[in-house]
Amino acid sequence: MYQYDTIDRSLVRNRVDQFRRQTERFLSGALTEDEFRPLRLQNGLYVQRHAPMLRVAIPYGMLNATQLRRLAHIARTYDRGYGHFSTRQNIQFNWPALARVPDILGELAEVDMHAIQTSGNCIRNTTVDHLAGVAPDEVLNPLVYAELIRQWSTLHPEFAFLPRKFKIALSGSPEDRAAVMVHDIGLKAVFDYDGRPGFTVVVGGGLGRTPIIGHVVREFLPATHLLTYLDAILRVYNLHGRRDNKYKARIKILVKELGVAEFRRQVEHEWSFLEGGPGTLPPSEIARVDARFTRPAYRSLPQVSTGLERHLRDDAAFARWVARNVHPHRMSGYAAVTISLKKTGVPPGDITAAQMDGVADLAERCSFGELRVTHEQNLVLADVERDALFRLWTGLTALDLAAANRGLITNVIACPGGDFCSLANAVSIPVAAAIQQRFDDLDYLHDVGEVDLNISGCMNSCGHHHVGHIGILGVDKNGQEWYQISIGGRQGPDASLGKVIGPSFARADVPDVIERLVEVYLRERDSDAERFIDTVQRVGVEPFKRNVYALVDQ
Repeated sequence: MYQYDTIDRSLVRNRVDQFRRQTERFLSGALTEDEFRPLRLQNGLYVQRHAPMLRVAIPYGMLNATQLRRLAHIARTYDRGYGHFSTRQNIQFNWPALARVPDILGELAEVDMHAIQTSGNCIRNTTVDHLAGVAPDEVLNPLVYAELIRQWSTLHPEFAFLPRKFKIALSGSPEDRAAVMVHDIGLKAVFDYDGRPGFTVVVGGGLGRTPIIGHVVREFLPATHLLTYLDAILRVYNLHGRRDNKYKARIKILVKELGVAEFRRQVEHEWSFLEGGPGTLPPSEIARVDARFTRPAYRSLPQVSTGLERHLRDDAAFARWVARNVHPHRMSGYAAVTISLKKTGVPPGDITAAQMDGVADLAERCSFGELRVTHEQNLVLADVERDALFRLWTGLTALDLAAANRGLITNVIACPGGDFCSLANAVSIPVAAAIQQRFDDLDYLHDVGEVDLNISGCMNSCGHHHVGHIGILGVDKNGQEWYQISIGGRQGPDASLGKVIGPSFARADVPDVIERLVEVYLRERDSDAERFIDTVQRVGVEPFKRNVYALVDQ
């Protein structure tokens, strides 16, 4: 994990002092709401339906135990005893008092954390594959480059007021667990024929009101030119991106209107003035940043553990958890572990202060004191000895965090929805709970297998419903909450957008609709190994649509 230096810490502390003065001026009436809005947004502070919401940055999703304990303390002291992990690998507090937000930021700064650029029309928190650095299929560890992007983008004066918010994602694996195809810029690590590291650059992806799969603008960009090429892309966007209509202001609209070829031409032209300039990353600079990352002190371990095999044989619940929540690791004798924050009855992504403290303890005992946040709103301990898996599972069970549902239909991705967000058309959390309750049978869940179910309360798509195998979108129909259902979306290298199956449904009908979709899948799949998404791709939407609307017509 990256260790802040004196420059990092000075920047964060100065930002806290600055925002404290700005907040005091607003509360005293010296600043108007319009004057204060851009200041609070670039410090992660929203005004939600019921109270302010503070979004805290977790750069590329990495935390240490000390930081997680500080987040638990903030949840207890300044909020209502819990936090919410978002699809941007950040954490949100939904009930802080405005006057105390500078105090929260001050406490975060003490453990090298902040809320800088977690909102506003700027470059947001860069997201990364949650298995970066440990996945066996990884071709290049993207964490150093994610940190370089953080340093480049933080308070970048040229890109502080873009036409709209801007999101970057990196993947070091062909599997693409970072959803790079649906970001403003997606970077996929590759090597050229000479063995040089670099990235395939994807631009113009995004969800929201106009969902678009991104376009490759450069097949190979040498890693040394990463920041100058990002500069070129952002300059073209900053110059031509619309500021008169926020619904047409994202870079995906610019790429669509210019055409990919013309957009690429303009970027390459702009880059011709930047290539080899001060923003170029010499090996010494990459090595400098790399040296500030801590490295786990791995032991030499056998891959097979007789103790683990015995526990797997004797404890069915543990075996099920290992099969679903434990991932391969590049080091022999180690594993990465998903901690599910999707227990039935708990809002997806929510975690209590006591659970945060407990996970921090387990991270120190089992994973070198570090953990990650996934864009699926779960946590990961990335470096667990296989011999320690049973001990870890026992500890998670005591914390009520041992749900064995990663990748299953109850592993719902959901935005906070109308319960909190003033932009939402409908609630998300109660719908997620109703679906989880309907499918709260582990034997049946494992028979159904892998299904990504995503819920958004509005077209902003914070729940990524467009790329869910099953997507649910809250819509307003004459002042009432209704839900539009799509199927066939997916993230990854072959990303696709879901297709709406037909007219929307009343909230009470949604669990029945999902059950009808699953019925078709179980009937139509050609084997137990065929996933829901593969069946949809093979047979099309029509069989699912007929079965669902037969329910409506009854």
